[in-house]
Amino acid sequence: MRWSTSVAGDRVLRLPAGLQIRQRDIRVALALIGVLAALVLLALGTGSISVPLDVFWGGALSPDQHYALYDIRIPRIVVGFTAGYSVALSGAILQSVTRNALADPGVLGLSQGAIVSVMLVLVLAPSAPQWQVFLCALAGGCGVALVLFMLTGRERGNSLALLLMGIAVESVLSSVSGVLLLYMPPEVSQSLSEWMLGTLFQASPRNMFWMLPLFLACFVGVLWAGPPTRALELGDELAQSIGEEVGRSRPRLLLFAVVCNTAAVAVVGPLTLLGVMAPHLVAFMAAAGARARLYLSALTGGVMVVLADTVSRGIAHDRGLPIGVIIILTGVPLAVILMRRHHVA
Repeated sequence: MRWSTSVAGDRVLRLPAGLQIRQRDIRVALALIGVLAALVLLALGTGSISVPLDVFWGGALSPDQHYALYDIRIPRIVVGFTAGYSVALSGAILQSVTRNALADPGVLGLSQGAIVSVMLVLVLAPSAPQWQVFLCALAGGCGVALVLFMLTGRERGNSLALLLMGIAVESVLSSVSGVLLLYMPPEVSQSLSEWMLGTLFQASPRNMFWMLPLFLACFVGVLWAGPPTRALELGDELAQSIGEEVGRSRPRLLLFAVVCNTAAVAVVGPLTLLGVMAPHLVAFMAAAGARARLYLSALTGGVMVVLADTVSRGIAHDRGLPIGVIIILTGVPLAVILMRRHHVA
């Protein structure tokens, strides 16, 4: 492991097996980790029950403080970060696979496929365990991906055709979920309405440990997804010319993106626009390579969700507002600013 200068003149850290990381990417990652650490400390003390940091580190917690920390706040932080990490990673992969900067699990209908599947499970088997809900959400997302591949046919390499088909499928599934919600019992429909906005009200120690393997899978999966993602960004013909098997790489990357997204949707609901915003924020901070961009996008998504949850709990205490609403309210103006800057440039 040593520092050197790349052909492009960038300062890079060279690792074994030919891996290299740009110095600027490392700085951005360290900055994001620092922001995350500050947000975690802030989130631990935010809520209706005050928990000073000295009391937390000293371990002299009252029963109420112990419950607020270990049953509400810490699970919300872990589940929120993992969900944001997974959704943002999914969005970054989809943008590379489709070569479309607007590609997102929600825009392509993958989130709606998972939502409809989860709603059907809750209607037919309200007491279904978490693993069954996850499998049904995964089946719904994969089903939508398969439908998109079938509808686009030979045009699946056309990013515009894939995007338009995704919007059409998403519209149909949104109507289906609206009809299902209309005929559900009031107590179930109210919880589902909040879940469909993206919320951490289901965050619990059990779900926290359920989400940790997802985080590890996403983290390790980027090591595999980096090279084919970089190749597909060049276009199908160029990717094939450098030895990439496009016919195998694209479905595998799409499946990986579906798993990352649907696992998060099954717990926290859809996080609208997060998969679009996080990669664009990374592009604004650092023009990273494929693998570094995936990691930085995922880390940015996790930080954004923790920030949104901290803000929502600061407004509505431990219950909090739907984080999806906070992300949209803060993300849309940010996206407009970034697009205007890009247009001017």
